[in-house]
Amino acid sequence: MHHILSTTPFTPSFLALLIGSACLTAQAATTSTEQTLTVSATPDAVVKTGGDRLIPAYLDGQVANGGRLGMLGEQKAMDVPFNIIGFTSKMIEDQQAQTIADVVRNDAGVQNVKGYGNFAESYRIRGFNLDGDDMTWGGLAGVVPRQVMDASLIERVEIFKGANSLLNGAASTGVGGMINLEPKHADEFAKTHVGVDYTSDSQTGVTVDSGRRFGDNDQFGVRVNAVNREGETRRDGEKKRTTAAALGLDYRGDRLRTSLDLGYQKKTFHDATEGVNIAGVDFIPAVPSNSQNYSQKWVYSDLESEFGMAKAEYDLTDSWTAYGGLGAQHSHEKGNYGTPILLNGDGNATISSFKTNRTQNNISGMLGVRGTFDTGFISHKLNVGYSALTTNAKNAYAMSLTGNATNIYHPDNVAEPETNYSGGDFSNPLTTVRTRTQGYLLSDTLGILDDTVLLTLGARHQKVVVRNYAYNTGAEDTSSRFDGSRWMPTYGLVYKPWQSVSLYANHTEALQPGKSAPTTGVTNPGAVTGIAHSKQNEVGVKTDFGRIGGALSLFEIKQPSGMINSSGAYALDAEERHRGIETNIFGEPVLGLRLNASTTWLDPVMTSTAGEQYNGKQAIGVPRHNYALGAEYDIKPLPGLTATALVTHSGSQWADAANTKKVGSYTTLDLGLRYRTQVNQNDMVWRLSVENVANVKYWANVDSTGTYLSQGDGRTLKLGMTYDF
Repeated sequence: MHHILSTTPFTPSFLALLIGSACLTAQAATTSTEQTLTVSATPDAVVKTGGDRLIPAYLDGQVANGGRLGMLGEQKAMDVPFNIIGFTSKMIEDQQAQTIADVVRNDAGVQNVKGYGNFAESYRIRGFNLDGDDMTWGGLAGVVPRQVMDASLIERVEIFKGANSLLNGAASTGVGGMINLEPKHADEFAKTHVGVDYTSDSQTGVTVDSGRRFGDNDQFGVRVNAVNREGETRRDGEKKRTTAAALGLDYRGDRLRTSLDLGYQKKTFHDATEGVNIAGVDFIPAVPSNSQNYSQKWVYSDLESEFGMAKAEYDLTDSWTAYGGLGAQHSHEKGNYGTPILLNGDGNATISSFKTNRTQNNISGMLGVRGTFDTGFISHKLNVGYSALTTNAKNAYAMSLTGNATNIYHPDNVAEPETNYSGGDFSNPLTTVRTRTQGYLLSDTLGILDDTVLLTLGARHQKVVVRNYAYNTGAEDTSSRFDGSRWMPTYGLVYKPWQSVSLYANHTEALQPGKSAPTTGVTNPGAVTGIAHSKQNEVGVKTDFGRIGGALSLFEIKQPSGMINSSGAYALDAEERHRGIETNIFGEPVLGLRLNASTTWLDPVMTSTAGEQYNGKQAIGVPRHNYALGAEYDIKPLPGLTATALVTHSGSQWADAANTKKVGSYTTLDLGLRYRTQVNQNDMVWRLSVENVANVKYWANVDSTGTYLSQGDGRTLKLGMTYDF
């Protein structure tokens, strides 16, 4: 394991924050005092929002009606003109979720996406892509490990829906929304949590999670959690391994609050299925058996990341708080990828080798001041801030221009093709992409009639700089240099006719680097395609009746879209317009019965395409409707026993811009049991679940270029036990 300080270019100010947090914790460890435990309850209505304090979980603790709004901090959903929901570590444990994709499938507004010929998890929110690398960590962009993030390190998975540059200006994707991950910190009560788990066919895992608070007032906290899981999946010969650990330190003083979070993660995939390349055929192939592995033994990916974040808040007065944070990530990806390129309906294909060696260093930061004051009968919540993200990616590749014959229905072991084309020095890659995004934020939420009416006005001056460099020489490609900046307004209105109902509306925008071109099938592989300026309008209603809550939203988002043009290059030559309706409901309408349900209807069409060729066509890979229905029922005759179920449905989606290749719809059902008991007066929980009970065969999605078709997972058994002491 590499120490993060030795691999990531931190600045002196970040080092000072790290050292300061470590010193505070060391002081707590050397102080021995007799403690008196005082337990007090803070009603949800008086929780102070806007900082790093998490929104209280709803009822049974799996859902939070709110989450982080970027630089505006943690906010209750009923008070803001945006759509935000949070899923907790309890839901992660209860559903035995292993990655973020396993968590967000509980929300129909988020579509899990794989593609680009690798093992990355990415998402579509309201039909627009959000790369897994661009999720935020405690509100900071660029810190989350590359491509796949393990769920065991996470306290909250918070989903913000809509264009969000005002709030998350440094993120490079996420026009349809943002996923924020909150790290684990010590709770009020000391706890050590150990677990073992099994996933079919032969994956076994061990988790450890321990937290303690120290000091006269429990002002110092330490939280350590780690996971190791490895073995074969349900697909023949496919093997995965995860090793991850995180350390969370925090200090809670009267006016000063600091935190330091350090993490390490390594994920490996061997002989693993990446999908099928369908760019050269005019049909969607039949789905192979769920246990079929049409990959090869020489296919692998090793992803290793070290990441960290230090944050601080200081109350200048009772009404004004200064805040800041600095984070960094160093990642290394090395792999040999081989996606079958389909030739015909019989499943015949060729498979080539594409080797990559990539390192990336990110530095992300934010600082600002927020406060409250009144002008006459109008209340104000003011926030002034600055955030920035810089990235430096070094890449090299080697590939075979011809492939060996295989078949996706009857695969055989195929020799690795000889690589005969390359870019860069594979043993010492040069910088190929640098980006810098930065922005100044000014927002004010004005309240009248005892905050029955809340008007949010904000603007961000966002600047985006993109530089591409030649693989072999490191020389800048001036033809693909992009610089863009502009003021982007955001305004929103909340009206609360009753305490349990909020009506809201918003207009917000986003400015980001355009999506990178695919690595194959285009004349500009891997190049960033420009600057994309997007706009959103939204109206809706939210409810919170104590036992049950929910929301209904109507929205329209417009974004410049990437397409392969007539010259074979991937470029921003079109516009996507998504209009949609979202609903969600969560809570416990009947004692012992808990629900979390959501639906999304979309009209995702292409507009302003070159020569109007694809105007009115549906966007590639975006279903017109999705739904998710989760339920839990406590079986009363057997105290501690709970039955669980989750139904997910995805509508059909087009796999090409002309809308001639359609991927069919699918529905999956997960069932499970959870049993909670006590051993030596400590909680022990057994969990059993079967995902995709009917073993449905389905194509889960196609990537946004219409090149890579990914297969969904078959029936999977999960068994786990956790014990707290």
